[in-house]
Amino acid sequence: MKFELDNVELYFKKKRILSGIYLKAESGLVTSILGANGCGKSSLLRIAFGDLKPKYKLIRINGKPLLKPLYKTGYAKFLPQYNFIPNGMKLSFVLKAYDLSWEKFIKNFDEFEILKNSKINNLSGGQRRIIETYIILKSKSKIVLLDEPFSHMSPLQVERIKKLINEEKKDKIVILTDHMYKHIIDVSDSIYLLKNGATMQIKKLTDLEDYKYLNEGSIS
Repeated sequence: MKFELDNVELYFKKKRILSGIYLKAESGLVTSILGANGCGKSSLLRIAFGDLKPKYKLIRINGKPLLKPLYKTGYAKFLPQYNFIPNGMKLSFVLKAYDLSWEKFIKNFDEFEILKNSKINNLSGGQRRIIETYIILKSKSKIVLLDEPFSHMSPLQVERIKKLINEEKKDKIVILTDHMYKHIIDVSDSIYLLKNGATMQIKKLTDLEDYKYLNEGSIS
């Protein structure tokens, strides 16, 4: 499957936030969006998902225009920056509710075994992020949108999530953003830089220095 987001124009009040946007993502690949804080990365993912309406946008699936919001197609799942699982739910019930195996989950994240009956609101921020990212990645969807999936996680937890992303991308489109650019570079097959409201595809990593996203010499 091929997903394209094109011709996006987004305004907040009279200020133009996004313009000159093009992004292509395909099954089997991880496509990432880098950019400074506040540049519009989260807004771009929300526009792709369909819960933020810009002035203009064009989405194509396999070259054909999509005429309704992506979230209404059943194709996509979206991991927002905020927590979406209700606080009072027990961890074991959460996985069951999303039709996921507890045994398979703790095989990847064995430190959660003692937390089986813990309520979601008693978990740390990093633990909640792992659960929610795992649920979205393991969902029966063709497109996965991840907004800051590595937030609040330890380095070891980040590596496990990166491994999971690489496993799940085999038959899914994965599009993600994060401010941790080293992890983005490590896990991505294709990278776009969002700057001054427009996207630029990164052909080689030193482009990130040329576009002044990273300081010269950051890429070794």
